Amino acid sequence: MRCPNCGAEIPVYRNPVPTVDIIIETGGGIVLIRRKNPPHGWALPGGFVDYGESFEAAAVREAREETGLDVRLVRQFHTYSDPNRDPRQHTASTVFIATAEGTPVAADDAAQARIFTRDNLPPLVFDHARIVADYFDGVY
Repeated sequence: MRCPNCGAEIPVYRNPVPTVDIIIETGGGIVLIRRKNPPHGWALPGGFVDYGESFEAAAVREAREETGLDVRLVRQFHTYSDPNRDPRQHTASTVFIATAEGTPVAADDAAQARIFTRDNLPPLVFDHARIVADYFDGVY
């Protein structure tokens, strides 16, 4: 890439995009959302971290936007960064464990929001099956 003014070469950096996912504990299970947008399917609530936003604030915001729940972050769980975890682009997701009270209501990018237990999990998109398995197995 070249500068349009002086013609000097401009380096192009390709970095992973930061995201957050939230394991919301409530009602004896965890909250999952069915995505409105591709890739379609069930997933943990989450999304992209906005410029100028902390990862913690992004997790609270995304949880509220997608489930209508006001969460309390309990702890940071783990960061998942496999370059193939998201088919759209290389993302690195910091996963938080949170608690909430109430019934999840789908909004924003979520078509549905429901509580699931380990025994009735649907197939999950991205690498969320691995994340949820790690959570239930006590990994990290």
